[in-house]
Amino acid sequence: MVASVAKRPPRPAPASSGGMIRKLMLALSVFLPVLLYQQLQPPPPKICGSSGGPPVTGTRTQLKDGRHLAYLESGVPKDQAKYKIIFVHGFDSCRYDALLISLELAQELGIYQLSFDRPGYAESDPNLASTDKSIALDIEELADNLQLGAKFYLMGFSMGGEIMWSCLKHISHRLAGVAILGPVGNYWWSGLPSNVSWHAWNQQLPQDKWAVWVSHHLPWLTYWWNSQKLFPASSVIAYNPALLSEQDKLLMPKFAFRTYMPQIRQQGEYVCLHRDMTVGFGKWSWSPLELEDPFASGEGKVHLWHGAEDLIVPVSLSRYLSEKLPWVIYHELPKSGHMFLLADGMADTIVKSLLLGDQPPHST
Repeated sequence: MVASVAKRPPRPAPASSGGMIRKLMLALSVFLPVLLYQQLQPPPPKICGSSGGPPVTGTRTQLKDGRHLAYLESGVPKDQAKYKIIFVHGFDSCRYDALLISLELAQELGIYQLSFDRPGYAESDPNLASTDKSIALDIEELADNLQLGAKFYLMGFSMGGEIMWSCLKHISHRLAGVAILGPVGNYWWSGLPSNVSWHAWNQQLPQDKWAVWVSHHLPWLTYWWNSQKLFPASSVIAYNPALLSEQDKLLMPKFAFRTYMPQIRQQGEYVCLHRDMTVGFGKWSWSPLELEDPFASGEGKVHLWHGAEDLIVPVSLSRYLSEKLPWVIYHELPKSGHMFLLADGMADTIVKSLLLGDQPPHST
C-alpha cells in the first residue's frame, strides 16, 4: 500500500509592487482632499433659539429674509426723543457695547440710542451671504421695524466705523448725521495711493498682515488660518497687548473684562469674527474715496474721529480719506489710541459734536 502525499496549495503570485503603489496613490488622491476639505470648513453655527443652540435672552426683531437682529434701547424713551441714534459696534463686540452716553446728557438733549448685535454676533442670526451693502440694508430695516422715522443719526466704532462708509453709500437718504469712530480701513480700496496703503499696511504686526492678506485673497481659508496652531494668527482676536497704546492700556480693562463676553462668540467664531474679516478686508466694488457729500444742502454732517497713537487700526488711512473728502469733519486725538471712546466724558464729547456742532478741545 502506497502512502498518499498531501498536496500543498499553490502559492499566490506575488503582487506587483507597482500595482500596490498605484492603489495607494489612488486612495490618497481620494481621501487627502476629503480630509483637507474637512479641515478647512468651519463648523455649522449654533443658532440662538435652535435645538442645541444658545437661548434667546434679549429682544429681537425679524427681518424680511427671516433673520433676527437682537437689539438694546437706552437713553430717553423713543417717543420722547429729539435725537435718535443707531450705534454700530466693532469687532468682537455686541449690543451691550453701545456708546456710553451719560444719562444727564441723554435727558438734557433728548437722546434715544439703539444698539444691536451685528449678524452672527451674540444673539443675532448669522448672514453667510453678508456683504458691505447687506449690513447697511439691515440697519435701514432695523430702523423701520422700530419706527425711528424718516431719518436717524448713525455712529460706528472700529469695524462698525468702516460700515459707516457703506451706509453713506447705500442709505444716505435715511441719515441725519454720521460719526465714524476709529474706523477699520481696507488696504485695497481703489484710489488709495500705494505709498499710503503700504505705510498703513506696515504699521501692522507680521501675523496681522498675514491674517488680513488671507481674508482678502483667500477668504475660504480664513477659518482655518485663524483656528490652526502651527503659527500665530490674528493678534487682534488673541488680544495681544502689543497692540495697546499707553492710553489703551489704561482703558482696556473696561473692554477686556466685560461680563457678557462669552455671549459674543457663542454662535461660532466663523460667523462673527471671520465673516467680519472677509467682508471688511474683502474685494469691494467701490471705494469711500468715490463718495460725494451726502449732506451738500447742509442738513447734516459727517465726523471722523481717530486716535493718533492707534496701534490696532492705523490712523494714516483716516488722515488720507479726510484730506480727499473735504466734507468730512476730521478729529485726530493726539494722545489717544484705539479705545478712545471709552475715556471718561469722551462719548458725550462725540455726541455733542455730532448733534450740536460743538468743537471738541485737542482735536485737529
